[in-house]
Amino acid sequence: MKKALITGGSGDIGSALCQRLAGENIHVIVHSNHNLDKAQSIADTINQGGGSAEACAFDVCDAIGTETTLKKLSESGLIQIIINNAGIHRDAPLAGMSRENWSKVIDVSLNGFYNVTQPLLMPMIQSRWGRIINMSSIAGVMGNRGQCNYSAAKAALNGATKSLAQELASRKITVNAIAPGIIQGSMTENSFDAQAIKNIVPMKRAGKPEEVAALAAFLCSDEASYISGQIININGAMA
Repeated sequence: MKKALITGGSGDIGSALCQRLAGENIHVIVHSNHNLDKAQSIADTINQGGGSAEACAFDVCDAIGTETTLKKLSESGLIQIIINNAGIHRDAPLAGMSRENWSKVIDVSLNGFYNVTQPLLMPMIQSRWGRIINMSSIAGVMGNRGQCNYSAAKAALNGATKSLAQELASRKITVNAIAPGIIQGSMTENSFDAQAIKNIVPMKRAGKPEEVAALAAFLCSDEASYISGQIININGAMA
C-alpha cells in the first residue's frame, strides 16, 4: 500500500483529498498545523470506513520540526505521494499590507513546500516512483486584487513545480500543480455570495472539493505517468 502525506488535510479541500486517496487503497497521513483533533477525526472516519489513515500535526514553516516529524512518519513506510495543500490567506491591498502578512503567506505556501518536499525526495528517488502535487490557485495564474502575497506565493510554486518536474522526470516521479478557482467551503462562503459566483464563473457555480480530489487522485495514479510539469486549472472555465 502506497503512503501519501496531505498537508492541510483537515481543511475543506484537504479532507476531500484524504478521503478520495484513501478510497484508492492509499494509506493517508492527514496533516494539520494546529487542529490535530480535526485531522484525527478525518483519519478515524477513513479507518472506520475500511481505509487506512493516521493524523499528525506540525508547522510546515518550522524546517527542523517538519523534518523531525517526517522522519518519524517514514519509519513505518516510504512516503511516495506528497500533496502540498497547506496555505493561508492574509488579504489586503499591497499599499496597506503589513510585512508580517506578506511574509507569512509566502512562508506557508512556498517555504512550506520546500520544508515538506525536500527531505522526502531522496528516498522517493531511490524507489523510482513518486507523485508530488502542489495545490496552487487561480490567483497564481491570473492574479487577484488584494492578494499580491497569495498570488506571488502560488505563482512561485508553479515555477517550482515545473523545475522540479524536470529534475525528477527520469526517476518516474511526476510533479504537477492544481490551480482551483472558486471551490465550495468555508473560505468561499465568507467571500462570494451565489450571485457573485454566477457573475464570475462561466459555469455559474462553485466547484466541489470532491472534484478537486478526483483530479488529484488521477494525477496520483499510474494512468497519469506521462503528465508532469503541468499547472492544471479547475475553475469552471474562468481562464
